[in-house]
Amino acid sequence: MNTKPNLQEISVLILEDDLSSVSSFQKDLKSFGAHVYPVRTMQDTVGLLSQEHVRIIIAAIRFVDEQFIAMIRDYKSQYPDSFFYVLTEPEYNEIEATSETVKQYVDDYLKKPLDSMRFAHMVETNVGRPSSTGTSLTVADPLVRKVKPYFIFRSSVMRSALRNLPVIAASGQTVLITGETGTGKEIVARSIHVLSPRASHPFIAVNCSAIPESLIEAELFGHEKGAFTGAARMRKGKFETANYGTLFLDEIGDMPLNLQTRLLRVLEEGEMYRVGGETSTPIDVRVIAASHQDLKKSVEDGLFRQDLYYRLNILRIHLPPLRERIEDISLLAVHFLERAFGEMGWDEPHPSLSSETIYVLERYPWKGNIRELRNIMTRVATMLPRDTNKIFPFHILPYLEDAEQIRDHPVPAEKGDGIHIPAGMKLKDVEALLIREALRITDGNRTQAAKLLGISLRTLRRKLNT
Repeated sequence: MNTKPNLQEISVLILEDDLSSVSSFQKDLKSFGAHVYPVRTMQDTVGLLSQEHVRIIIAAIRFVDEQFIAMIRDYKSQYPDSFFYVLTEPEYNEIEATSETVKQYVDDYLKKPLDSMRFAHMVETNVGRPSSTGTSLTVADPLVRKVKPYFIFRSSVMRSALRNLPVIAASGQTVLITGETGTGKEIVARSIHVLSPRASHPFIAVNCSAIPESLIEAELFGHEKGAFTGAARMRKGKFETANYGTLFLDEIGDMPLNLQTRLLRVLEEGEMYRVGGETSTPIDVRVIAASHQDLKKSVEDGLFRQDLYYRLNILRIHLPPLRERIEDISLLAVHFLERAFGEMGWDEPHPSLSSETIYVLERYPWKGNIRELRNIMTRVATMLPRDTNKIFPFHILPYLEDAEQIRDHPVPAEKGDGIHIPAGMKLKDVEALLIREALRITDGNRTQAAKLLGISLRTLRRKLNT
């Protein structure tokens, strides 16, 4: 079982006057099958490119001036399948000083120290070669296809969270959706409604935390004429407006206790009274509630009725935070960008995200979850110069409020069922499987992978080369 990237027949030119700083990187690329050409000067680069068809060109940023870019432009016009990467110091500050002309011909910016495994996988993706990581951008799961118009994902953790969504939608029972703010609870509620037999009837959303306590009762149940000062006419509430459809009660944990009692009675009896009314009104409404709070703890603290909690919690969906949905981040980022570009009237093709930009996005904590990602991508699209053809990290970083919290350490793997080792698998193949999984979890960092496996880095290198 081959755990290494496949760079066979791919040539890489590295322009760096301090070649010792990239010596380990060169060795790794060679071990992956690449032809590596280290050069120290612009003159050597021009000489080599005149003799060899090099697929990948990497140049330290100090060499990249207008003359160098003119050479790259001519080379790319001759070999459109080539890629050009600029090698920078750990901070991106120096990139912003480069001209827009330079940026137009750069495929990506690589930060030191170079991660050979990550770079190799990026090359595999860019040249259209199947990656040894087995990651695919293709969404083929039937559930994903069914809810895609309303909810976009490809991660196993989201597939697990929503695996029962069609059954839940068809059931007609009350649903409690939990998760952090910004995880998409209302979108899930809307998808339940659209997939349900009530889809042709209204979907009404109410944010219980956004309505003053003095008004929320009349907002939900309506009022009769003269029920209170200012009630000049009868008015239907959200329950009646949503009749035969779905009523979504967001942030149900903020509902006052006295109103919780009335809500429970309505759910149990299927009828309600308007404020100031003496005659009951029958209703047929499906209620979906949502909260970012721990309602069970709220029950223990006396802030939420226990009987209402159990009445709402018949069916439950818990949405994971975006930081646990690593595979979904780039998918959602592209979706929000495309939507923003479309709303702004940008002509296609729209600017794309570079691999390094995706790397940054996947390591950002996203405390505001999907809502924060959507807002950031909209902001980036709005402020992006019209002649931009690729979005690099320096386009994104100014808008990330917690940019200093971007993780340099490996992103934790998604929670799953672990590694499946079929009965009868040979010990050598089991060992290769464990090594590949350790490298996946540590994002190709061999030192971290060796620690995870409990072996030395030297032993890991030897096993990878056998």
